[in-house]
Amino acid sequence: MTTATIQIRKKGAITLPSELRTKYALGEGDVYTVIDLGDGSFLLSPNLSQINQLGDRVSEILKQQEVTLDDLLSTLDDERERYYQERYVRK
Repeated sequence: MTTATIQIRKKGAITLPSELRTKYALGEGDVYTVIDLGDGSFLLSPNLSQINQLGDRVSEILKQQEVTLDDLLSTLDDERERYYQERYVRK
């Protein structure tokens, strides 16, 4: 367990030690829930969006499969054309 001393700054801002930010990959803009444990003790819990988690997983899979943004956009164009032809073009 790591302990550190932090200071509350203007407008209630606190800075977490860089060791903890690095260890847990914490970054600017990350959102956390503060849980009041009583007696002045607080717990910070990551407030992770499932959308962000799923996006990260999709991104990792695409990277592993070596799929580029251009590949995705090209496929999207092809699928739109196919959908249009199936739905709106009379044969």
